[in-house]
Amino acid sequence: MKQLTRRALVLACTGLTLSALAAPSFAADAIRITSIQELSGTGATAGTNFKNGMDLAIKEINATGGILGHKIDVNYADTQSNPGVAKGLAQKAVDDDVFAVFGPGFSGSILVSMGETRRAKIPNFTGGEAAAVTMQGNPYVFRTALGQQFAMPKAARYMVQNLKAKTVAVIYVNNDYGKGGRDMVTRSLEMMGAKVVADISTDPGKLDFSAPVLQAKQSNADVIFVYTNEEEAARCLRELKKQGVTKPIFGETVLTGQKVIELAGDAANGAQAHIGLSVDAPVPTMRAFRARFEKAYNYVPDHNGIKGYTSVYVMKAGIEKVGKVDRAAFVNAMHSLSVSAAKYPGVLMDVTYNDKGDLDRDSFIVEVRNGKQEVKEVLPALGKK
Repeated sequence: MKQLTRRALVLACTGLTLSALAAPSFAADAIRITSIQELSGTGATAGTNFKNGMDLAIKEINATGGILGHKIDVNYADTQSNPGVAKGLAQKAVDDDVFAVFGPGFSGSILVSMGETRRAKIPNFTGGEAAAVTMQGNPYVFRTALGQQFAMPKAARYMVQNLKAKTVAVIYVNNDYGKGGRDMVTRSLEMMGAKVVADISTDPGKLDFSAPVLQAKQSNADVIFVYTNEEEAARCLRELKKQGVTKPIFGETVLTGQKVIELAGDAANGAQAHIGLSVDAPVPTMRAFRARFEKAYNYVPDHNGIKGYTSVYVMKAGIEKVGKVDRAAFVNAMHSLSVSAAKYPGVLMDVTYNDKGDLDRDSFIVEVRNGKQEVKEVLPALGKK
């Protein structure tokens, strides 16, 4: 009996030794980050996707040795889609002295909360697309997607040149995100000689789109541009179909997102959009990411999932560029950072940051067909022109 016990002990110790050799070796200090996302409320779809994308990237990075030998340690917090809560969570992250903050994703929330991270000189990644986010000169904020000031001119150009729009009806959500997009697309359309003939504001969380759609329909615009949050976009598409609208329906990334397609059903077919990110893009790294995400979470990620995933890999690339875990050096590096997907497959597509924290990379024109996004055209990054 004693011999069996000693033998079992030896085998157990041997197993522990082999496990220790197989496991990544980390430095004592972890890179602590906080993710502040809309995990409940009107932004739950976006926030949950972003969180899951981050989580997948962190698991991958930690499994392969971390960043410069340091493990990533993340704390997730729920803004409840409330800007006031977001600001309080940003204050807590500052008190915790984290290396970086990811989120919030709603433009209205990041505009309120980013002052806290700025005062503490903490890098702050955000999925918020409102132009105002980076136009205030905050050197510590970095986007995870194209800002409206870069996306909307591309959208307007496509409507005018490809859809032959001379008049456009704009249906937008009345918040910082929606108003910023409305202003940018209106300005871009006017610069190209097109006219907005119906300017239709809708409330966040709106359930009944019969009146806005009727107004857009009666304007007889050549194209209807829809710029709202996910759930509202799906309701708007269903109402457009119900009222028999046959004019082209165009939008930005959200309009043809996976969640909107699922919620809108057949009503999503035919909708077109300019998008910065899509798991259906003809990019091998993107298709591989989709497969890993689906395996981990049992659903198809939307653009927010991509934002969360790539943002962690951008942080990794920035830290490794400066060769140390140093916030000030990282921030300086980010303002001229170019990351190649060949070297860092986790960024999925080549990306470059400018001195304002805005990014530049390829984008796409897509159309929903048979319940799926189909890429119609690849629009090159501005830096490639």
